Amino acid sequence: MATYKVGAATSIASSVIYHLLLIFLSLLPFLPVSGASNVNLSSSLTATTGENSPWISPSGDFAFGFRQVYDASIFLLAVWYDKLPDRTIVWHANTSTPVQTGSKIDLSVDGLTLAGPQGQTLWKAEPSTTAAISYASMLDTGNFVLFSTGASNAVYAWESFNYPTDTILPTQILPRGGMLYSRLTETNYSRGRFELRFTTDGNLELNPIAWPSEFRYTSYWSSSGTVSTTGNTSESGFQLVFNQSDIYIEKGNGDTVQLFNSVPAPNYPSNYHRATLGYDGVFRQYTFPRSSDGDRFWSIVRGIPRNICELLNEVGSGACGFNSYCMTNDGTPNCQCPEGYSLTDPNNKPGGCKPNFPLGCGVDGSRNQEDLYELKRMGDVDWPLGEYETLQPYNQTQCEESCLHDCSCAVAIFSAGNTCKKKRLPLTNGRLNYGVAIIKVRKGSAALPPPFTSGSDDDIKPKSKRENQILTWTLFSGGSGLFNILLLAAVISLVVLLRHRKKYNKLVVHDSDFPDTNLRIFTFKQLKEATDGFKEGLGSGSFGTVYKGVLTNGSKNQVAVKVLEKLIKDGEREFNAEVSAIGKTHHRNLVKLLGYCNEGPNRLLVYEFMSNGSLADFLFGQTPRPDWYRRTQLALGIARGLVYLHEECSTPIIHCDIKPQNILLDEHLTARISDFGLAKSLALDQTRTRTGIRGTRGYVAPEWFKSAPVTVKVDVYSFGVMLLEIICCRKSVEIDFEDERVILTEWAYDCYKERRLDALVDNEEAVMRDIAMLRRWVKTALCCVQESPSKRPTMKMVIQMLEGYVEVPIPTCASSSFCSGLD
Repeated sequence: MATYKVGAATSIASSVIYHLLLIFLSLLPFLPVSGASNVNLSSSLTATTGENSPWISPSGDFAFGFRQVYDASIFLLAVWYDKLPDRTIVWHANTSTPVQTGSKIDLSVDGLTLAGPQGQTLWKAEPSTTAAISYASMLDTGNFVLFSTGASNAVYAWESFNYPTDTILPTQILPRGGMLYSRLTETNYSRGRFELRFTTDGNLELNPIAWPSEFRYTSYWSSSGTVSTTGNTSESGFQLVFNQSDIYIEKGNGDTVQLFNSVPAPNYPSNYHRATLGYDGVFRQYTFPRSSDGDRFWSIVRGIPRNICELLNEVGSGACGFNSYCMTNDGTPNCQCPEGYSLTDPNNKPGGCKPNFPLGCGVDGSRNQEDLYELKRMGDVDWPLGEYETLQPYNQTQCEESCLHDCSCAVAIFSAGNTCKKKRLPLTNGRLNYGVAIIKVRKGSAALPPPFTSGSDDDIKPKSKRENQILTWTLFSGGSGLFNILLLAAVISLVVLLRHRKKYNKLVVHDSDFPDTNLRIFTFKQLKEATDGFKEGLGSGSFGTVYKGVLTNGSKNQVAVKVLEKLIKDGEREFNAEVSAIGKTHHRNLVKLLGYCNEGPNRLLVYEFMSNGSLADFLFGQTPRPDWYRRTQLALGIARGLVYLHEECSTPIIHCDIKPQNILLDEHLTARISDFGLAKSLALDQTRTRTGIRGTRGYVAPEWFKSAPVTVKVDVYSFGVMLLEIICCRKSVEIDFEDERVILTEWAYDCYKERRLDALVDNEEAVMRDIAMLRRWVKTALCCVQESPSKRPTMKMVIQMLEGYVEVPIPTCASSSFCSGLD
C-alpha cells in the first residue's frame, strides 16, 4: 500500500520546502499580476440561460460563477477550469435546493449570498472572523477567496478550499475532519454513495454511504496500516497534502506517507492536475496537458483502491448497486446486470439493476413454477452475502430444482462441488468469483402483461366448468314453459350482445396464426373503422403504408396500423417475418406490436402509436440542432434495444434495416426500434445465416455484397453509421456537398485522423464542452463501421465504450478502397 519517505534530512527538507511554498502561494493575491482584478463589494452574478459571465482568475485558468447542468433551467454555483474544452467543475456550492434561472449571487460586507429567483436565500459563504469583507478574488490555484482587510494586511475570511466537494487541487490541504463526497452520478452533482474523509484520529478512509441517508458504512480502504491511530499525535496523520503533482499524508512529526504506490508522479508544469472522488467510489488523480498540441483530455494517473469490487464486501449494495455484479477494468468498476435484469436508471450504471419480470411468492403462487420460470447459468459470478438457506451435500441439478420450485429463491450459487446457497432479492455485492450462479428468470410468454381486452372483464371472462354445469342443469331440469321462457331470454340476450360487440368494435376471437405470441387478432373491417377508412397516413416504406387509428376500448387508444401493399409474395414474407420477430419481444426500446389482421388478401399490423415521429425527423428536420444530451440518450437507448435483440431474446434477431427512419420516438422521446419486416431470426445455437441482401443504401454492411454469411454485426455496422448521424445531425450521404463531406463515414475518419472533430459537430458548444466524450463516441462509431465484421464490437461492448467503461481501440479506415494510400 503506502510507503514511507525515509531519511530525517529528506523529511525535514521536504517539509521546509513545502511550507515555504505555502507561504509563497498565500502571498500571491497581494503580488502585482498583469491583468489581475479583484471582485469589489456590491458585485453580483445572475444565472441566465445564455452565456454567463463568471469571475475569472488572473491567468484565466479558473472561473467562478453559474454553470448549467441537467437542463437549461438548472445551475450550479461552481468553480471550473475555464480554458479546458470540457470546463471541468472542481467545486460547487452545496445548496439544499436546485439553483434555477434568475438566481443571483451577491458580494457584500457580510459575505457571499446566493438567492433564488424569488429572493429566498439558498446558500451563504460567511466569514470565519468578525471582520467585514473587503473584496473577493478567484485565485490561479482554483481557490475562491473572500478577503477582509485588517490593520496591517488582508486575510482569508472564507475560501472554497475549506469546503471541498468531490475534488482537491494542487496546494490544497484536507485537514483532520475534512471530507470529500462523490456526486450521485456522472451528471448529478447531489451527494452520492461514497466519502473520503480524514478522521479525527489521523486516518484517511474511503467509506460507502447508505444513500439516500447519510449513514456511513465501514471503510473499504484505509491508511491505518501506514499511519498510527493509537493516539500518538506525532506518528498519526495530520493532513492530506496535494503538493504540485504529489499527494501524501503528512504526519504530526513532519514525516510524509505517499498516498499512491509505484506510479511515478507526472510532470507538474506541463499539466493541469486534480484528484477527484468518482461517483463509482474510486479516488483518482488526473492530468490534462496544458499544450494545445495533440489529443487533449483528462488522463487517469493513479487511483485507490485498485479493485473496489473485492473490497465492498460487508454491508450495503456493493460498488454497483443492488442486483448487479461488478468487474474491474484498470481499477474502474464495470457494472453489469444478470440476464433477465436491466438497469434501474439507464443513466447510472452503478445504480443497480431490477428484474424485468414479476418475481416472488405473491406472484402466481398457485401456478406451476416450471411453467413460469426457467434457469439461466452464469459461470464465475457470485453474490457472496445474504443467503437464506444453505444446502449440502447437493449436486448442481438438485440445487437448480430447489431454487426453481422455491418461490422465495431468485438466485442460487452452486460452489465447492456440493454446496447450494439460495438468495432472495435484493442481491448485494455481486462480483466475479468461483462457482456457478443459477438465475431464475420469467419465461418469455409468461413475462408479458395480460392480454388486451375490450369491454369489461365480465363481458369476456370465460365461464368455469362448474358454472357451465349449473347453467346446463337449470335449462334442462325445468318444465317446457320455463324452458321456452329461458330460451327466449337467451335469444334476446344474444341479439343484444351482438349489437354491443358491433358498437364497441370487439376483437374477433379465433385461433392465432402465431401461437407463441400474445398478440390480438383484428378483422379488416375493425381496422378500417379504427383508421376512419385509412384516412391519415403517417408514412410509407418499401412494403406498405402506416396509418393513424383509434381503438375504442372504454377509452380511446391511439395506434399505428401498417398496411402491407406490395406483391403478395413479398408482403406475405414481410408480414410473417415481422410478426414472428417482434411478437415475442418485450423491451422499452422496441415498438410494441399489439396485434394483426390476417384475413384473405389483407395483411395489417397494429402497433402502439409513437407521438414524436421518427429519429430522422428529429435529427434532420430541426433548427437549431436537437439537444446534445438528448441525442446521446437516444443513441444509448437504440444500442440497448439492439443488445436485447442480439443477446437477450429467446432466439437472436438480426434487424437488418437499422436507420433513423426505423427509429421512432414516444411521448417521452424514448427511442423505439421499429419495422422488423426484413428481420432474420436465428436458432439458439446459430451465429450466422445466409440470406439475400437486405437493408437500405448507406447503412448496408459490406458483407451483404460478398454473398457471405451474415451475423448480428450487420446491425452493428448500421448502428455505427447512424451513430455518426446522431453526433453530427446530418445524413450519411449528402449529395449537396461537393467535397470530402459527401460520405459521412469517410469524412468522419478524416476528421478523427486530422484532429478536426470540431468540424464534425460544427463547433456545437454543448458538445465541445466535453471533447473527450466526443472523441470516444466518434471512435466507437468508426469501430462499428469497420469493413471486417470480426473487427466490429458487439452491441454490448458498444454500450460499454460509449459510457466510458471500456477503452475504445484506435479505429482503422472503414473501407479498404477508400483508405488505400492514406497511412
